[in-house]
Amino acid sequence: MLDPLAEVGTVTATEAATRLGCNSGLCSFHLRQQAPHSGGRARPWRLKQSASAADGPIEEQFGDLARGLEDESWQRWLTQRDEAPSEWCRDEAFSAVAHLTPEEMSRVVDAIRRALVPCQDRAQRPLARP
Repeated sequence: MLDPLAEVGTVTATEAATRLGCNSGLCSFHLRQQAPHSGGRARPWRLKQSASAADGPIEEQFGDLARGLEDESWQRWLTQRDEAPSEWCRDEAFSAVAHLTPEEMSRVVDAIRRALVPCQDRAQRPLARP
């Protein structure tokens, strides 16, 4: 959800849904949480600019929205995983507590980002998605 907004500045829920491969209602809900629209029927959304420190920095707003989307995706998976092929369930979730220094955390994040690079273009290419 964040990528289309960050890339083009404004996006409708339908445009976001098309790019992300989900329904426009879901996109509309999340866009309403984080991005004001300029009115009218098409409702082009843009990222909210913080008017005060109470809103928090834009990085925190991105983080809040990203966590909300992750939580929602996880809940959707939980309702559908009984119907998923077994190979999808083997590594369905990974969770670990790690006591890291900031430098170690940066190395972990960099490794994860590098591992995901081959899959990044799938956001714009729905047919390439598994």
